[in-house]
Amino acid sequence: MKKISVKLYFVSFVAAALLFGGGGYLYGTLHELQKESLATQKDDLAKVRQLYDEIKTSYYRDVDSKTLVNGALKGMTEALGDPYTTFLDEEGSSQLNQSLSDSFEGIGATLQIKNDYPEIAQSPIKGTPAAKNGLRAKDIILKVDDMTTKGKKLDMVVSKIRGKKGTEVTLEIKRGSETFTISLRRAKIPLHTVADKISEEDNQIGVIQITSFGENTAKELKDAIVSLRKQGAKSFLLDVRQNPGGLLDQVEEMASMFLKDGQTIVEFKDNHRTVSKAVASEKFDQGFKVSEPSVVLVDGGSASAAEIFAAALKESADVPIIGTTTFGKGTVQTISPIDDQSSLKLTVSKWLTPKGHWIHEKGLTPTIKADFPDYAYLAPLPRDKELKEGQTSAEVKRLNRFLVALGYDTKGDVFTKKTTIALKDFQNKHKLSVTGILNKETADAIEKELAIQITVHDEAYHSGITELKKEMMAKK
Repeated sequence: MKKISVKLYFVSFVAAALLFGGGGYLYGTLHELQKESLATQKDDLAKVRQLYDEIKTSYYRDVDSKTLVNGALKGMTEALGDPYTTFLDEEGSSQLNQSLSDSFEGIGATLQIKNDYPEIAQSPIKGTPAAKNGLRAKDIILKVDDMTTKGKKLDMVVSKIRGKKGTEVTLEIKRGSETFTISLRRAKIPLHTVADKISEEDNQIGVIQITSFGENTAKELKDAIVSLRKQGAKSFLLDVRQNPGGLLDQVEEMASMFLKDGQTIVEFKDNHRTVSKAVASEKFDQGFKVSEPSVVLVDGGSASAAEIFAAALKESADVPIIGTTTFGKGTVQTISPIDDQSSLKLTVSKWLTPKGHWIHEKGLTPTIKADFPDYAYLAPLPRDKELKEGQTSAEVKRLNRFLVALGYDTKGDVFTKKTTIALKDFQNKHKLSVTGILNKETADAIEKELAIQITVHDEAYHSGITELKKEMMAKK
């Protein structure tokens, strides 16, 4: 377990609590926060002390002093109305410490409290239980197992969801106007953050997926590029879709690889309008440069570190950014200890793109817009009940849309004879029990088949391949 013993600066990738690792953006430059005058502080804190003493002496029940102090600290951070500023008590600090380890156990999603409910702050890391089961940013968690979440503290919800590898947790999710229940099997997820391969479409294109920015991501990226070059890659497709962020020093090193020395990676502006910036240099990349044609894939789940990386390559190196508008997380937080068991996460500045743009709550606009088909964003099919002919519901409507995506003629929110025929045909082709009823086994098979369809119709990926082919032809 790592202790938070010194003040740490980072650009948070959204979460007010962490269910998976990766931490926030650790920003190691010390920064002196402005303080009010000593006299004003004493006057204001006297009121806090007076209230504390009054409760301790006059409240009709015994009150734990630590509970009162933690409540006051939480109240001050909540009064700011900033979802990224929060007091972390012993439980919250423990979760942060765990998030900074080299592996973790959980479902792979980040949470924040919004409108009295826990909400998935942004897209889960690829390959995690949350991602595999179709959870998405802005999904609202109504229940965890048998516990309703409305009004519950974030650390209580987080501790309920976390658990040992292999155990299950059931979540009731609200997405838009739809509500559904889903069971996830917790997993231990090592923080290996880079995967690479040679493109099947062109053996001169190296495909690199970056799932987050962890402690070794820059090294993993460098190793991937070296390996792909040996395999004949002459261009690179960098995929940071669904990437929720990570360590700032890794982003600086990685972006510097693709920029010429002296070009801006990112700027920071504090509450005194003081601007500082990081520029590409050997200090960051140790002289390792990538001059081959490259593109970056982004989407609404690309946040913070991923946005800094994409913006740096787009605005300083003129690298095409392909996909959909990114998440839009543009503030910087610090983590500093309050005592041995608690800490404060505080927003202290904003980060800007190389051209000085603040993308907070707006996102980074891609150079080329491309997206998955609409059915890629459907909520999962139900697993806790069967759907059969004659039923009418939002879930049946979703099933019919799934089947349309697989080439069947079904529509509407009614489970018709056509739906039954389509299901029987699908079950027969996939060697399932041919019942014409949607059960868990059939739902799993439909979603697995649809995942293949989504990959086939990944327009951002195909646009990236096309762009790289054009650039390689132009260089010949």
